[in-house]
Amino acid sequence: MGFAQGVEHREQVERAGAPAEELDVVVVGAGLSGIGAACHFRRDCPELSVVVLEAREALGGTWDLFRYPGVRSDSDINTLSYSFRPWQGETVVADGPTILDYIRSTAAEHGLDEEIRFRRRVRKASWSTADARWEVEAETPGGGVERYRCRLLYMNTGYFRYDRGHTPELPGIGELRGRVVHPQLWPGDLDCSGKQVVVIGSGATAVTLVPALARTAAHVTMLQRSPTWIVSAPSSDRSAARLRRLLPAGVAARLLWAKYLARSQLFYKLCRRAPDRAAAALRRAAADALPEGYDVDADFTPRYRPWDQRVCLVPDGDLFAAIRAGAASVVTDRIETFTRTGIRLASGRELDADLVVTATGVDVQLLGGIRLLVDGEEVRAGDCFDYKGVMLSGVPNLALSFGYVNASWTLKSDLVARWVCRLLREMAAGGWDQATPAVPETDEPTEPWLPLSSGYLRRAAGSLPRQGTRAPWRRHHDYLRDLVVLRRSPTADGTLRMSRRPEARAAEDPDELRDPGVAVGSRTPAAG
Repeated sequence: MGFAQGVEHREQVERAGAPAEELDVVVVGAGLSGIGAACHFRRDCPELSVVVLEAREALGGTWDLFRYPGVRSDSDINTLSYSFRPWQGETVVADGPTILDYIRSTAAEHGLDEEIRFRRRVRKASWSTADARWEVEAETPGGGVERYRCRLLYMNTGYFRYDRGHTPELPGIGELRGRVVHPQLWPGDLDCSGKQVVVIGSGATAVTLVPALARTAAHVTMLQRSPTWIVSAPSSDRSAARLRRLLPAGVAARLLWAKYLARSQLFYKLCRRAPDRAAAALRRAAADALPEGYDVDADFTPRYRPWDQRVCLVPDGDLFAAIRAGAASVVTDRIETFTRTGIRLASGRELDADLVVTATGVDVQLLGGIRLLVDGEEVRAGDCFDYKGVMLSGVPNLALSFGYVNASWTLKSDLVARWVCRLLREMAAGGWDQATPAVPETDEPTEPWLPLSSGYLRRAAGSLPRQGTRAPWRRHHDYLRDLVVLRRSPTADGTLRMSRRPEARAAEDPDELRDPGVAVGSRTPAAG
């Protein structure tokens, strides 16, 4: 559907009394995972009617939103690419524009123009057990509301707020004469040439920005409260071209995919099982990449174990190269206050700053901030248990795509999309209207939802789903285990309750009023 057709459709739907559009599936979000989900429906369930609702004016999600210099993935592009459209280049660490072009071309190749409705911000979704349908309300650019009714609601909204990033309290920030920007809202006209730049932060965004800005700035300082573990990796793989010359394209792609999957999973497991050895190796690699005599312990040796928080990737050691060249530096200290010309630190040192970049993280927002109701009762993700990393306990016909924190996002989103397609096919074959993960026993022990101690997750802990200590309430961060759970295991596992609408059940058996064990639409155990 072109833009003019989309405007016409909007005007038609917004007319007073316009009925909700009836669909099989509503996908919320047209980023990497949302486009992947829509492609899987096209490939595996072509009989289903599907629409993708996107709040922004373009597809791509994170990769269209972030425009800061050097923006890239910290996962390899081979495993970040879709299983049905493997990466064909030599690039290993791809930049943002390359990833965005890949997503756009995938959407075009699968003819998704008619499925995507841009500038549709979903505000509310209500489940009706009587109808076995979600009613989705989306705000349109003109302030009107479009309504969609669907059998399954599929959330692909990522994990952070798109309209703002996280900025902590910065004392005296109003005194600074220079400019302050957050990477999430990077101005297109910002020129850093010849400027003294201070990047506040030490995570993936900061270590990406520093070498990119150092190419034109007078000097870039990365100001961090504490160090982050950093690993260097090649940005390209010349063996990829040799493999493709020797083997069929599909075989070569699968071998490269397996190579990078094995590498990332092995690195993670080594860090978790032998943290002291991993820490020593990372420290030694940093020392070898930095100028002789550099204080590695102060700036590149964190107090936490590798993968207690994310390990940051620097392609071809570009951050270390910028430090060696004198174009960038790292300062580990705390901010006392901002001044007219820069930042005064707790140590008494002052940093000049014409530009301050607050690479201080994101505000976590699960489910896109959408208000969810089941039979009129509000749903809070923090009150639900995570079921197989796909659904929420007590919530019917809702799927959630949330990728790995220790590997490429797409590895998990691909598995989830295939599982959802399989679930819908099995529901159709069995005549089932709804699938609801049961509610675990009230004494089910819990653990943090994600295995990281990062600040952005600690701030959002109360809004994230609960995780149990055993299947199916435990989220795996292991692709091979999830491959068994989501590709090989049956969907009807005794915990996922399949049922028909009350009206349909009553027609078959007037005495059967509801399914036993758990009240459909409830997030608390049924009485009795």
